Amino acid sequence: MANPTAAMLVIGDEILSGRTRDANMHFLAGELTKHGIDLKEVRIVSDDHPAIVAAVRALSAAYDTVFTSGGIGPTHDDITADCIAEAFGVGIGVRDDARAILETHYATTGHELNAARLRMARIPDGALLIDNPVSMAPGFSIENVHVLAGVPQVFQAMVASVLPTLTGGAPMLSQTLRVLRGEGDIAATLSALADDFPDLSIGCYPFQKDGAFGASVVVRGQDGARVDAAITRLARDLGV
Repeated sequence: MANPTAAMLVIGDEILSGRTRDANMHFLAGELTKHGIDLKEVRIVSDDHPAIVAAVRALSAAYDTVFTSGGIGPTHDDITADCIAEAFGVGIGVRDDARAILETHYATTGHELNAARLRMARIPDGALLIDNPVSMAPGFSIENVHVLAGVPQVFQAMVASVLPTLTGGAPMLSQTLRVLRGEGDIAATLSALADDFPDLSIGCYPFQKDGAFGASVVVRGQDGARVDAAITRLARDLGV
């Protein structure tokens, strides 16, 4: 049986402008792989209301689970929550349970729960809160979309809160064979291997070291014995 599928929507002008390097996609991909959920697509959109709404609707319809990253903070350009509400045709407002979390947090830290910070308690109707043990401001889940913060430390904590609620499949296993030959020299061997192991994913990633060309061949699959067999045959055929 095929694994559940997932997509990620990264939201923020700062990513597209190059001001911020996104680390969340790399982290999420690794965690989903271990959980047996296949990350099939990642989109990056600017802080543009219609673009976010359209992307959420498209990804939610196409995949089992969607994760968003960014745009749920206290400033004027944090518009993700409003966009999610529109995408699902529901209302949005400050929710008592989210407000209570923020009130407790800011009382403890000695900061004021001002109007800007209270924006982080605005939750679409019907959504479930996602725990945030780092900065306390919650994310939320609505239908199959999980809305997370963009700050990597907070994003990672929220992913840890969400993953136990999802049904996973078989974890993806992988092995790598490093070959000191160019891709053109091993292409035919890899093609034959792919034909004989159609249940596996076989990727070839070139590199250059000290003026010499090489390739890292990565074999991935859910059956460890099949992955072992493919790597063993590849090493034999290439004389490695």
